[in-house]
Amino acid sequence: MSSTSAPRIPTIDLRPWLSGAAGACGGIARTVDRALQSAGFLLVTGHGVDPGLRSRIRQVARAFFTLPAPVKERYAAKVGGRGWLGPGAEANGYAEGTETPPDLKESLTFATQEPFDDPAVNAQWYAPNVWPAEVPELRPLCEEYLARMAELENLLLRLLGAALGLRADFFTRHMAHPTYGFNINWYPGTAVTGAPEPGQFRIGPHTDFGTVTILDRQAGKGGLQVFTDEAGWEDAPYDPEAFTVNIGDLLARWTGDRWRPGRHRVLPPPADEPAEELMSLVYFGECTPGTLVESVPAPVGRVAYEPVDSHVYLRQKLDSITVG
Repeated sequence: MSSTSAPRIPTIDLRPWLSGAAGACGGIARTVDRALQSAGFLLVTGHGVDPGLRSRIRQVARAFFTLPAPVKERYAAKVGGRGWLGPGAEANGYAEGTETPPDLKESLTFATQEPFDDPAVNAQWYAPNVWPAEVPELRPLCEEYLARMAELENLLLRLLGAALGLRADFFTRHMAHPTYGFNINWYPGTAVTGAPEPGQFRIGPHTDFGTVTILDRQAGKGGLQVFTDEAGWEDAPYDPEAFTVNIGDLLARWTGDRWRPGRHRVLPPPADEPAEELMSLVYFGECTPGTLVESVPAPVGRVAYEPVDSHVYLRQKLDSITVG
């Protein structure tokens, strides 16, 4: 496939990579490298995650989101916390300095909770999850899903190391006790949100903050758009069998800007379909607290960033998108 005909956001079937099929792995690695230089996004199939699990999570989560606001407020959380983020809690555009109105969404947010050996780190990054009592089915579904996402994240990071021509554990060796975030984002129609303000999005334009983001999304007119230098903003490709994967700021820094963080946004409810409702399952991969992220040198890397503590960076970014 030539560079002129290759899609900016290709679909990668992981099965040949998992099987180690002769001749396939090198081609997959080259395709990944090209895509992450262009847009910072991939679609991945062959991941083995049950689509029924994703459907059940959406069904149960919607039962929570449609509860009366006073019930949901019992689980109110801050950005980066555990629980419910209500309307107006976040403005993701703030992370890149864009003064947008608050994002038109609600979220249920969960994260890793396995204890860490440093009490201060434990208090900040490993607090217990808050599971709504009204939907007891949600916890086992999410815990199963998160176990699968952790496996997939490690697989993807090994693939990314190979795509750079580095040792297979170049990234995964920093995942001995990682943090992660998991958002179930509900994007209701205008009957819930009201009419969008000028410049208001379901999620404003931004790049993610960590290593890799694994997104299970639904197609819609008010859906995901990605930005590339060649095409500007365009609708993201969609495959109901695929996960959408993008790299975040920390992984882009790690590669010395060889790869770009995937800049994206989620459009507001469309004027011609104001009742459109979507839900996304978003897994934000991170690394072990205290990891020093240092740019790989040339010829792989292109920019030598100052080393940064992974979780100092993450905290600054989470604080930056908090409204109020």
